[in-house]
Amino acid sequence: MQNSPEASVPSSPTSAPAPRLALVFVGLMLAMLLSALSQTVLSAAMPTMVGELNGVDHMLWIMTAFMLASTIVMPIYGKIGDLIGRKGLLIAAILLFMAGSVLGAVAADMSMLISARVVQGLGGGGLMILSQAIIADIVPARERGKYMGAMGAVFAVSSVAGPLLGGWFTEGPGWRWTFWMNIPVGLVALAAAVFLLHLPHRERSKPRIDAWGMALLAVATTCIVLVASWGGKDFEWGSPTIIGLIVAAVVASVAFALVERVTAEPVMPLHLFREKNFNLTTIAALLTSVAMMGTLAYMPTYLQMAFDASATAAGLLMTPMMGALLLTSVGAGQIVTRTGRYKWLPITGSIVLAAGLALLGTITPETPLWMLCSFLAVMGVGLGTSMQLLVLIVQNTFPAREVGTATAANNYFRQIGGSLGGAVIGSLFTTRLAEQLAERLPQQAGPGSGMNSLTPELVHNLPGTVHDQIIWAYTEALAPLFLYIVPLAVIAAILLLFVTEKPLATTIERDVAETTVPDTLQEIYPVTTGSVSLPARTEER
Repeated sequence: MQNSPEASVPSSPTSAPAPRLALVFVGLMLAMLLSALSQTVLSAAMPTMVGELNGVDHMLWIMTAFMLASTIVMPIYGKIGDLIGRKGLLIAAILLFMAGSVLGAVAADMSMLISARVVQGLGGGGLMILSQAIIADIVPARERGKYMGAMGAVFAVSSVAGPLLGGWFTEGPGWRWTFWMNIPVGLVALAAAVFLLHLPHRERSKPRIDAWGMALLAVATTCIVLVASWGGKDFEWGSPTIIGLIVAAVVASVAFALVERVTAEPVMPLHLFREKNFNLTTIAALLTSVAMMGTLAYMPTYLQMAFDASATAAGLLMTPMMGALLLTSVGAGQIVTRTGRYKWLPITGSIVLAAGLALLGTITPETPLWMLCSFLAVMGVGLGTSMQLLVLIVQNTFPAREVGTATAANNYFRQIGGSLGGAVIGSLFTTRLAEQLAERLPQQAGPGSGMNSLTPELVHNLPGTVHDQIIWAYTEALAPLFLYIVPLAVIAAILLLFVTEKPLATTIERDVAETTVPDTLQEIYPVTTGSVSLPARTEER
């Protein structure tokens, strides 16, 4: 193919993706599935897991450890991917995630289990960011809506399959298989990354790594999550530990901002925050993640306790929420691709999310199961209509050379929201549950009814009066927390009203100095390199 300035660019990409693109997309979906499953598969298994390891009071760290580690590394993966390419990084992230899975499968105590979740998070953060950024490398923004919608559906599928698999493994071969199952899936994803991914080539040059920025960002993130996790539970809010963490977070954040102003290749460039659309969608994503992760982390546990559901049944009972998320995510992506309009969708989704949270805040032990599932479905509609489209808006705001960095920054704050949501809601839930149990359980119930040893099976076998009191304690501890989250979804909807709806790009613009586009990509979509346009080729190989 000859590159000439006179070559024209079609007004839109080809009407159907090439088979090669479909194979690439399958590989990326598998990589995302690994990370998404790791955030949900343990939810149904968690009560039994922490009961066996005698660590109910550390239950929130099983989720928080993964979220914290993945959040810290997201901007790092995004920036390094922009500098040196993404394929090698994706392979490394898959291998790291698999190593964490093996460590979790053989964990002998809570400390080892939490360490395994940290290692999984270090790989999982890369799987999430690199998959989304690679799609932006090969698919124009106008066509990207349907792919982002399908990626959103991965979260829906994993959120149903995760608790279901977690419950099935817990009741069958054991909860350790929730880690072992990642190995075959990881091997398939690894093979897809090695043999199917053919990305634009980049000129080899020594990248300038923002080591100080990465270190300061890690310190600030860790302090923020620890404050959310420990405050009011392990330490009083006014204790020297919590005050010290808050001060350290502020100092690290200020130092990080100063470093980013002067470094050559900042891990999170400050000019990103000069874009209104980036700021609005990032804040909205953060607020939405608080609601999503808080619900996903503790609703399966509540279903097991309150409705005497098995671990497997608890996973199945999340299906209404995730089925609604799947359908609306895919549907919203198709609408964006066909119409080019997107602003109204996340606004509507945030309003529906607020309604779903308000409904969940009304539950009692007398609430029928079908009604609770209906409330979850309403919440799923809200999430499916908003979450992935916010990423698309961010990617459409910045040039291709910064798409990884911008995607990672947006996801970083989204994960901060998820970390804070899981940590704060978990901390409040654990504290409120301890208070409720202390008020409701008689002392003569015996040591088996102690909070750290409560499992669904134990609760189900308790005398009727004690059983009912525990269910009321769980409900009174959890339901009001959903009402506390409603204002966050309302604020997200208000912020999104001010997003500027920029036209979605129909070509992929690249910097000639940085990128040489291989024929495999030129065959799929038109690519613009600087002022030089490369038309899509229609002949088959």
